[in-house]
Amino acid sequence: MDGTRTALGAVGIWSMELRGASRPEVREAAAELDERGYRALWIPGLDGRGALDDLGHLLDAAPHAGVVLGVLSMWGQQPEALGDRLAALDSAYGPRTLLGFGVSNPDSAAHAGQDYGNPIASMAHLLDQLDTAAHPVPADRRLLGALGPKMVDLAAARTAGWHPFLVTPEYVAGQRARVGGGPLIAPHLAVVLDADPARARAAARAGVGMFIGFPAYWANLARLGYSKEDLIPGGSDRLIDALVAWGDLDDVARRIRAHLDAGADHVALHVLRPDGGGALPLPQWRELAALLPTFAPGAGGR
Repeated sequence: MDGTRTALGAVGIWSMELRGASRPEVREAAAELDERGYRALWIPGLDGRGALDDLGHLLDAAPHAGVVLGVLSMWGQQPEALGDRLAALDSAYGPRTLLGFGVSNPDSAAHAGQDYGNPIASMAHLLDQLDTAAHPVPADRRLLGALGPKMVDLAAARTAGWHPFLVTPEYVAGQRARVGGGPLIAPHLAVVLDADPARARAAARAGVGMFIGFPAYWANLARLGYSKEDLIPGGSDRLIDALVAWGDLDDVARRIRAHLDAGADHVALHVLRPDGGGALPLPQWRELAALLPTFAPGAGGR
């Protein structure tokens, strides 16, 4: 997977705001991120509608960057159509796309008219179908949204690697020691560029706090040693401080470095605006771009 590692670089941008990429302001933002040296743009799958269209718009606007779908719920997906679409994107823009898949939850499966069943077996079946599609989605062009050891093992065996959400460097170190150096580990890291603790934690809770109570994240954080006192709605201060990089550029750089030193290959930065707004966080993306040379190959950190 060395080619994927090299293409993504050490630091990328993960953004809900880059969805709806047909809008001129989003295309302009993607072009600027590309010009500033970001080599990976990540977008969430959300409900899946329009996600593959967004990939095309971003690939067109950011000709030097890879674009990663991180991640799309597996339920209701048509493997043949996914293979056809990836082949078309490759033909138009070169092989710069990674497709990430997650099992989501039983409600998502039911909404798609499917049986959740055993999530590992269900995901393995989707990977089987992607392997045998008329235009296969190769293992090195797909990721899983994994947390627990069984899904991580599936990701390590049958994809480029995995994209964990709401994790600490300790999680990365433990999984890297367990699976070895082969699979790509690309954690999501929420970022608030604000040195005021109260404001930064409030922005963090507004942006990612809701997810802490979701069963998969709750269970993973409990495995990492966080107690019920930490796993309250919105998370304790201790938990928020462990999951979210807040402060100035130096503070964020230290948090990125902690993940890379623990064994991550790439860190996808999810900027949360201190004001809680949903507009494109261009000022923060511009500020963070100053860190890219720090994590470039040969800069002493990789």
